[in-house]
Amino acid sequence: MSTPASYIGRFAPSPTGALHAGSLVAAMASLLDARARQGTWLLRIEDLDTPRVVPDSDRQIMAQLTALGMHWDGDVVYQSTRDAAYQAAFDQLIAAGHIYGCACTRKEIADSLMSSRGALPVGELPYPGTCRHGLPAGRSARAWRLRVPDGVHCFNDRWVGEQCQDVAREVGDFVLRRADGLWAYQLAVVVDDAWQGITDIVRGADLLGSTARQRVLQELLGLPLPQMMHVPVVTNELGQKLSKQTGATALDLDNPLRTLQNAWSALGFSPLPAQNLPDFWTSATRQWAQRFVPAHGQSAL
Repeated sequence: MSTPASYIGRFAPSPTGALHAGSLVAAMASLLDARARQGTWLLRIEDLDTPRVVPDSDRQIMAQLTALGMHWDGDVVYQSTRDAAYQAAFDQLIAAGHIYGCACTRKEIADSLMSSRGALPVGELPYPGTCRHGLPAGRSARAWRLRVPDGVHCFNDRWVGEQCQDVAREVGDFVLRRADGLWAYQLAVVVDDAWQGITDIVRGADLLGSTARQRVLQELLGLPLPQMMHVPVVTNELGQKLSKQTGATALDLDNPLRTLQNAWSALGFSPLPAQNLPDFWTSATRQWAQRFVPAHGQSAL
């Protein structure tokens, strides 16, 4: 899709409602990183999870970005138009023996972990491999999983430093096509990032745990490994990640400069003496470059 470039970044919201303060922080960081590197900033609408899509929220998101002076490059890409690309990657993995059908329900996975460990782990439930060597008698596949190879996967995150994860042990064989027939986020995002030529991914730290498994997929598919930066997430008064599920409200666009200053502060910067949106973005880009883009052009914390 893209011609070679020194830097291509992206912001990839899900159209499940309007942007809130937490999503703005991730959008701001990704835009500033691209502009500080004289790079390209793309907008991708990740609308694969159709039961959660809110009609017209994609247009609302674009209107919010525009009102805040955040302008993307090129055409907007919708994941819902990319089915053939995901199928091609899926077929490639099947041909290489990396995918198998799974009959397990969420309850069966939890019961299996309880039986083997005596308690459920905190957070994500690692798949215990029940169907890895074949479906149980009389059962049919509900979902399709990646056969994760053994080994620890490490990468350097430009915000939080070196990260390592044993995906096979901590996550297990993860789903690429869901029981409802929809493509899983992990497959779609990897395929799209490669197709769009993404060199650098800047996103919220809530997605940090997905990076190692995405790198597993990238390696199995022979795709490039983008540089990563995971910025802090915004939390509410209870310490919960700010999201639509925890009551996050839409951005205040009556005072866009104040809204931007709040997001800037959430990234750990002092308020900017900006009088208007162009002033804000000029000053913010300059400060971002001073912190994250050394003179020789390589990213660093």
